[in-house]
Amino acid sequence: MPGRAGGMLRRSAVAVALLLAALLPLPAAAQSRPDVERQFQAWLRDDLWPEAAKAGVSQKAFDSALDGVRLNWDLPDLVPPGSAPKKEQKQSQAEFSSPGAYFSEKRLQGLAASGRTLAKSHAATLRRVEQAYGVPGEIILAIWGRESGYGRADIPHPAIEVLATKAFMSTRKDMFRRELIAALHIVDGGDRTPAQLKGSWAGAMGQPQFMPTSYLKYAVDFDGDGVRDIWDSVPDSLASIANYLRKKGWEAGRGWGYEVRIPDGVSCAQEGPDLARPIGQWAATGIARISGKPFPRGEAGASGMMLVPAGTHGPEFIVTPNFYVIKEYNNSDLYALFIGNLADRIAFGSGPFAGAWGDVGRMLRSDVLAMQKALVAKGYDVGKVDGLPGYKTRRSLGDWQAKSGLAPTCYPDASLKTKLR
Repeated sequence: MPGRAGGMLRRSAVAVALLLAALLPLPAAAQSRPDVERQFQAWLRDDLWPEAAKAGVSQKAFDSALDGVRLNWDLPDLVPPGSAPKKEQKQSQAEFSSPGAYFSEKRLQGLAASGRTLAKSHAATLRRVEQAYGVPGEIILAIWGRESGYGRADIPHPAIEVLATKAFMSTRKDMFRRELIAALHIVDGGDRTPAQLKGSWAGAMGQPQFMPTSYLKYAVDFDGDGVRDIWDSVPDSLASIANYLRKKGWEAGRGWGYEVRIPDGVSCAQEGPDLARPIGQWAATGIARISGKPFPRGEAGASGMMLVPAGTHGPEFIVTPNFYVIKEYNNSDLYALFIGNLADRIAFGSGPFAGAWGDVGRMLRSDVLAMQKALVAKGYDVGKVDGLPGYKTRRSLGDWQAKSGLAPTCYPDASLKTKLR
């Protein structure tokens, strides 16, 4: 009978589905914190220790650093065993804020005032550091101020606990595992006890906010006490920042760059470190310092790059290779501009950038992503297709605008959403 046959077929289908489900791997269930803590201790013993020993860490240093360490469940970006990474807020729908929001005038004024005072009180040390490493004192002070408020910021987290937690269960376990082993080498070398090894919630340590691998490569003992102390020694902290920049390629005798005015007829689509040319050639196109001063005579044959972080909607710059050295500290154009502006305020008493930051904050990341995909389809190199307008996206957009009969702005805006498809 049709009804009975249909029922039999349905029951057979259910049975097959149940059998298939039984054969498929089940998603891991979230585990209790005590269970995860036990796994963590086993991981320290059975997984981390053999790797640390192979890397040359002594048993004594390993035991002293990790004895009694527990997971810090309050840290961000944790992925405990049996759980999936937390879904972040949908970034494609996030609105950009104007780059100008990064440059809080109140904060910059406060940091500059403190920096000028500290430039006087540490003048002798800064002179010696500059002579040794070729990095201007105001740049060192600006980074010191930005990273730790000139050493006044509270950086309370036990670095070993933070790094061990993130190496065991974070979204970037491999990176933090390397940093944890580097921290164990610091303890093994005697520069710091585990209790003295304090850092941020991300594991960055001391007044310069070095990760442990950077500490091992760049920290120096400048006060001559035999210890590389970036926590309590100002000379060591300042010299370590300078040593970092020098080893990343700082060109002695040059600054970070100049705010300029790019005249009409000179395309904004010429920016980027791969389009460098002598500063004299930029000047020959009509680009001039916004201060009205000429470029220093010695800079005419030296390399410079156009930078327009908000396209024609914001301040415009010719930067030196040292600008990109500052970006090695924090890979952000706005960070490096913040450091450059703060350094100029400390050294020369200057103020905000003269160019106004336009209101470019009403674009969604998904809109920029769509523009990037459209540009790629047309053969343009936009760099990473991620919805963020980096310099390759900006200049590709400017090139497309020019070829489409539009005035190049080199920055995404709402009026382009329907034009660029």
